Formats: sequence, structure tokens, C-alpha cells
Amino acid sequence: MEQDLSALRIDPSARRKGGPNRKLVIISIIVLFVILAVLFIWQIRGRVATVQVATARGVSAAGAAVLNASGYVTPRRRATVSAKITGKIEEVLIEEGMAVEEGQVLARLDDSDAMATLRMARAEHGVAKARIEQLEVELTNARKTLTRITELHSKAHASQEELDNAETAVASLEAQLVHARSQVEAAERSVAVARRSVENCTVRAPFAGIVVSKDAQPGEMVSPVSAGGGYTRTGIATIVDMNSLEIEVDVNESYIARVVPGQRIEAVLDAYPEWRIPSSVLTVIPTADRQKATVKVRIVFDELDPRILPDMGVKVTFLEEPSDEETPTLSYIPSDAVREEDGTTVVYVLKNGRLERRAIRTGRIRGSDVEVLAGVRGGERVVIAKGKTLRDGQRVVTRE
Repeated sequence: MEQDLSALRIDPSARRKGGPNRKLVIISIIVLFVILAVLFIWQIRGRVATVQVATARGVSAAGAAVLNASGYVTPRRRATVSAKITGKIEEVLIEEGMAVEEGQVLARLDDSDAMATLRMARAEHGVAKARIEQLEVELTNARKTLTRITELHSKAHASQEELDNAETAVASLEAQLVHARSQVEAAERSVAVARRSVENCTVRAPFAGIVVSKDAQPGEMVSPVSAGGGYTRTGIATIVDMNSLEIEVDVNESYIARVVPGQRIEAVLDAYPEWRIPSSVLTVIPTADRQKATVKVRIVFDELDPRILPDMGVKVTFLEEPSDEETPTLSYIPSDAVREEDGTTVVYVLKNGRLERRAIRTGRIRGSDVEVLAGVRGGERVVIAKGKTLRDGQRVVTRE
């Protein structure tokens, strides 16, 4: 029995009806592909690593660090200003942060008692001077009397007793005049003391500087010694001479031989970690602290800056003395930036938002930094990303 194969043929009209469905499938595939591409790009961007970077610090081998230490900025001239006498504060004329000149008035105390004493001393001085004038008049008259008695005695018209009395009167008045003049001098000294007491009620700046602390208010009692418990102030203000700022650091006595006066120093304030301040060793204090086994070293700044403030924390690096021979340059980077990959010491340098893998040659370790002899130049930024997997050419973003 023959089969009719013509029944398997597709009707051309039915083929035309299925055309639009095919186009719809193609469009759907394209849209799906675009969505997948967008998702893929979004996931790739979401996997961009966030890293911390540090700038390599370039130095010459002649300026390599030999010792690190930490300390504080300390003024050589710091004074807590108080009054020379005990008294009640009448007014305070300064505030924290104010610049003052030498001799400028900082505060005034109640001077009513001192002024009363001064007026009394002046009155006593006036009485003493008036007594001198009286004695001088009496002495002039006594001398005239002595002259007349002497003439009369020479003519036998006056007795010897009268002559003796006249001479005694002159000598007595002369002695009283000497005594009165001494009293005048004593009265002048009393006036000077009373005037000084009045001046002591005015507190002045001992030197030019900046007021860093205001310790008393009007109405409080102030005394040069601790008296009256917590109700009496012993200081009115603290002044610092900002031109006397220097650094004090404690160096372990095992390494003090590496420090010499005049040695170059690189100081970094904790408040400004990227600012490296040229300094030098002023002196090594010739005594050690037996409890801490350290020796104190004083360091001076090559140039002062308003950003340097008293009691700031600072880290210092003692540098080797330069030699006449030409020495290669090197750099310092944080040791956390160094990695070991396939037996090679490498770092990842950030350039234009991407990582560049570099093989390096390291030298000595200085605190938290490592010396790089080759592979990284000063000023380049290296990545600190302990525990993260990094690759050459990877795009990253930095964390400030």
C-alpha cells in the first residue's frame, strides 16, 4: 500500500503565519543578552577592590635612617604666671590663644590695702621732711645765740655756764638734724616698699609668647604659695614662648651611641603624618633614666612653623651623616606593602587606578618601614592590602 507523502508538506500559508513568532523570539534573545551583559558589567564593577595606599619615601643611602624614636614637642620657655603677693583678683585681661608681649599686663589684683599703706608711708615721709625744716630753723637760731654768747663771754659779760649751754644747744640740734635726715631716708624707703606693693598687684608677662592656659577668674584669691586649699589659685595663666619649641625624645641607652650633636633628623608630627620636618640634634642630656633605661635627647627644628604646637606627639628618624662618595638612592615603604609571591618579593604599585606588580630588592627594616634598594622610586604609591588577593592590571579604588 503506497503512502501519500504529499501529506507531509508544509502549507506555504501556514509558514507565513509563523513568521512573526520567529521575529519575537529573536528580539527576546537580544534583550536577554543585553540584560546579561549589563548584569555582568555590574558584577565586575562591584568586585573592584578597595585598597589603602602609602607613598614611598625616597632618600639617598647617605641619608639612611639609623634609629627611630618618639617624643613630644616641648617649649624651652614655659611659665605659669602668678602674683608675688596674696590677693583677690580684680580683673583678668587675657584669654587662651592670645599673643602677649614682654611686660604686658595680664591681670590686676585688689590694691586698696596697698594704696592705703602707700598713702600712710607718704604721709610719714612728709612729717619727717617737715621735722628737718623745723630743726634747721632752730639750729640757725641756736648758732646765732652761740655767736652772741661767745662775744659777751669774751668781754666778761656772760658766764661760762651760758656759753656751755649755748654750745650744747647747737650740738643737740645738729644731732637731731642728722637723726631727722635719717628718718626722712627711712620714710623714703618705706614709700618705695609701699609703691612696690602696689605694683605687685599688677601681674605682667615675663616674656613674649602665647597664652595657652587661663587658670583664674576675677573674684578668686591668688597666692604665690599653696594656701587656702582649693579656694586659692597659685597661677593666673600659662605662657609659652613659641620661638623656643623643640623636641624631647627618649632613646634607649643601647642605641645612644648612634646619636651625636648636630646629627640630621627627620621629624613627623602625629597630627601631620605626611609632613616631614628637617631638624637636628641639639644635645644629648648627660644622664640616664635607670627605670626606663633611656637617655633624653633634645632636638631643634631647622625652621619653626605655626602648625607646630606644644605637647604634640612626634616621631623622629635619626639619619646617617652624608659622605663624600656618591651613593645610590633608595626608598622606604611600609612593611605591610611587601608580599612574597612564588618566591619573589613584590609590591603592587598604583598607576592610573590599576595595579602594577613590581619585583623589589629590600634592605634593612626601620621600625614599621622597610628599606627598598631597587624596584620602587620615591613618590610612587604602593598598596597596603594584607590578606587581599591582588593581580597585575587589576582596577582598584583607594581608601583615604
